[in-house]
Amino acid sequence: MDARLAFFLLLSVATSVNAFDHAPWDALLKKNVVVLEGGKASKVRYESVDRTALKAYLGSLSAVGEKEFNGWPRGEQMAFLINAYNAFTVAKVLTRYPELRSIWDFGKVFGNPFKDEFFTLLGRKSSLDRVEHELLRKRYRDPRLHYAVNCASIGCPMLREEAYVAARLDHQLDEQATRFLSDRSRNRYRDGRLEVSKIFDWFKEDFEPRQAYFARYAKALGYPGGDVPITFLDYDWSLNDSRSSSRR
Repeated sequence: MDARLAFFLLLSVATSVNAFDHAPWDALLKKNVVVLEGGKASKVRYESVDRTALKAYLGSLSAVGEKEFNGWPRGEQMAFLINAYNAFTVAKVLTRYPELRSIWDFGKVFGNPFKDEFFTLLGRKSSLDRVEHELLRKRYRDPRLHYAVNCASIGCPMLREEAYVAARLDHQLDEQATRFLSDRSRNRYRDGRLEVSKIFDWFKEDFEPRQAYFARYAKALGYPGGDVPITFLDYDWSLNDSRSSSRR
């Protein structure tokens, strides 16, 4: 066997062996995420989430140190952080479920669910904001991350019905982008203007230049292209609970 080929085969095996196991989270998602609108949205069966299994998975996430994490390939790191954000968000909701209708019921100043350091990740106390803004957005600068992290709200891009994994991460992120931008309740071209999610306003620097960005997804948006006015739709912070009476 060619020496170079042997090296890459060994490297591949080593990467596979050392890859973080997201199978427990994958099983929880497949059982408890309800896919809606032809795959463009989802809700969560919070009442049926196995809390013991979730706690064990969260413990495995928290056991990973920064040195170990830094030794992983980029895709492995991104999948780990996305899954961590989504899993810890579900765990946060469950601390008050079913006595809440929105994640903001935790509070916007005291108890802020995104700034509260309620878990440990990569060796330090962490918040959801740290994972999203300091780790994911700052390090990887991929706008598709916005379609992957889920804030437990109807207005948010859907919680995917499977775990993110490095081997299929590009496909998963591409599909999440298409799903979200194809959802006419949250993104659409109408009467000569683009009406899109507030996400594109809150994080506008991640999508610049916006007209060119939206042109890449013209088919999903039903958008003919060109320079058109952009307006931002109201964001629905209702809990993405499968028992909710919200419009979905």
